[in-house]
Parts: sequence; C-alpha cells; structure tokens
Amino acid sequence: MSRMLTSILMIGSIGYFVFRFRYRLINVLLGSSWMRRIAVGSIMSFPGVKRKMMQSVFGGPSEW
Repeated sequence: MSRMLTSILMIGSIGYFVFRFRYRLINVLLGSSWMRRIAVGSIMSFPGVKRKMMQSVFGGPSEW
C-alpha cells in the first residue's frame, strides 16, 4: 500500500511540475533543430492539421 501511495504521489508531483513549467519545457525541447524537425513532421502527419495549415499558408476557398 505504501509503495502504491508513493508511486501515485511521485506521478502527481511530476505531472504538476510538467504542467507548471510546460512552456519552458517546450522551449528547451524545440530548441534543437532535430527535435523541432521531428515535432513538426509528426504534427504534419495528421491529415486535418496538414489541410488546415496548407489552406492558411497558400490560401484556398474562404469560408465567409
């Protein structure tokens, strides 16, 4: 029981610090070019994200 409680407490505290310093962590991770390339490549692999990005960059039919 004590081991499980300790695990839950550790996971919760790590989650808290990740949430609190999330923007600093993102800046550190995306600071290197190869990590930035991996992140952009993985996000652009989603079809909806890629379509929206291409429409906003290269234009397309406006939805007015």
